[in-house]
Amino acid sequence: MGRLTLPPPPRPVGAYEPVVVRRGVGFVSGQFPIENGSLRFRGRIGQALSLEDAREACRIAGLNALSQINAATDGFNTLEGLLRIDGYIASSDDFFDQPTVLDVASELFLEALGPRGAHARTAFAVPHLPLNAPLELCVSFATV
Repeated sequence: MGRLTLPPPPRPVGAYEPVVVRRGVGFVSGQFPIENGSLRFRGRIGQALSLEDAREACRIAGLNALSQINAATDGFNTLEGLLRIDGYIASSDDFFDQPTVLDVASELFLEALGPRGAHARTAFAVPHLPLNAPLELCVSFATV
């Protein structure tokens, strides 16, 4: 992991598991920019939040996703690699830089995991997210 310090894995905000692994494929439930137990940013990007705020929110959500994967893979020991990231970005009607926001998570995963952090990715612009979160990251991964 190098110089990154992972936060404790956030608890689910509903009746679901934070991570499920079946037949070598793991799915991390959507991760929000939760820091110290609470949502750090709220609102739509391009309206309530700037691009810089959105990128910081994405970094926090990315760290939370890594924390969940770390817990599910025995400290990354059984992690073969990431598969796909889906980024849901609560965006104003005139915000079109969703890929720039998600680049933060992509770069973070590569920094933290090296070649195992390579992944496919999809960015979705959505009008609203649960808890009025600005973004939600869903990550899938393979285990050995």
